[in-house]
Amino acid sequence: MPEARATARAVVVGSGIGGLTAAVALGRRGWHVTVLERAASLEPVGAGIGLAPNSQRALDVIGLGDEIRDLAAWQGAGGMRNPAGRWLARTDAAAAAERFGGPLVLVHRATLVDRLARRLPEGAVRTGCPGELADPGVAGGRRARVTTPDGEIEADLVIGADGIHSALRRSLFPRHPGPAYSGFTTWRLVVPAPDAPFAPHETWGPGSLWGTQPLKDGRIYAYAAATAPAGAATGDQKAELLRRFGQWHDPIPAVIAAADPAEVLRNDVHHILEPLPAFHRGRTALVGDAAHAMAPTLGQGGNQAIEDAIVLAHHAPPTGDLGTGLASYSAERLPRTMAVVRKSARVARLMALSGTPAVAVRETLMSAVSRLGPGLVLRTFDGIADWRPPQRTYAAGAQDVHEEQPAARR
Repeated sequence: MPEARATARAVVVGSGIGGLTAAVALGRRGWHVTVLERAASLEPVGAGIGLAPNSQRALDVIGLGDEIRDLAAWQGAGGMRNPAGRWLARTDAAAAAERFGGPLVLVHRATLVDRLARRLPEGAVRTGCPGELADPGVAGGRRARVTTPDGEIEADLVIGADGIHSALRRSLFPRHPGPAYSGFTTWRLVVPAPDAPFAPHETWGPGSLWGTQPLKDGRIYAYAAATAPAGAATGDQKAELLRRFGQWHDPIPAVIAAADPAEVLRNDVHHILEPLPAFHRGRTALVGDAAHAMAPTLGQGGNQAIEDAIVLAHHAPPTGDLGTGLASYSAERLPRTMAVVRKSARVARLMALSGTPAVAVRETLMSAVSRLGPGLVLRTFDGIADWRPPQRTYAAGAQDVHEEQPAARR
């Protein structure tokens, strides 16, 4: 994106990955950007995040892709197992990189948030400062208004990046039912690597799964999911993990044993299955979970938020027709993200199978598909991981890349 003189004002409500990416991308287009964050600091609540080639290409647009790839662990050989340790499917990292134009990489969320925040001017992020939408504004007319504890801010553009239970979404679309409970809960933790070597894996059991993935700094990012009633998170979550997964194959018991109980994160999963009418209204637009919360079963929630931010900035130049630009943003992003939401929900239903016959059939199908070749396994991500942004990218060694040209490959 070309640099431009900052004239118009944008306010981003929420400093998660989508909100910060939007702030950086809009700033590069020439917007004067303020980010409002309710929490007292930018330290993210989270653990690792897998960045697929689609979101890496989006980060390339703002010149951050190479930096993140250098800080991330690149996914190697691994696959899917059952709780006894039998391999159901093997992943081929080279085949995935060839098919989608790059590797999957894993980075700690705090690292990504830090690198995004560094791209913003000093003072652009106001922590401990919640923002509430007082008026969405009228594109081409009245400015939007955001209320903060320090007073009211008028803005030419407001970005709602305030998460699954977004207050801005409710303000824009009060009749929409919002997110629904998916039927399962998740755990996330980061621990020192176990002594014994292991292959990265995702293990599927009856109504549950566990993933163990290495970070570049030598630690392990682990995640788990299981069907459970909503709001059932009580007590010691390390003990809960031991109860559910402590008898599964190595290195799972050792990973759980190394966890600090205070740092095991548990969150019920909600998703938005009914599409919003649009991702904007007036001068206000939504990105990330605020617009299209999804189950984490494809690992695309944060990836899609990054895409949103880049596409929004592309369609919202500070001196252009904002109404047309936001309409184009909604038209481009709503069908794509809802397709990913629905596919993630289908995978979640497959994971939720718990009866012995159903689990046996699932394992047989996984093994059969794997034996037929990596292409069939990777086909799940066709149309997702191969996405390319509409803007130029700035990856190392890349030529100027546009929508109609193949992106640079690493």
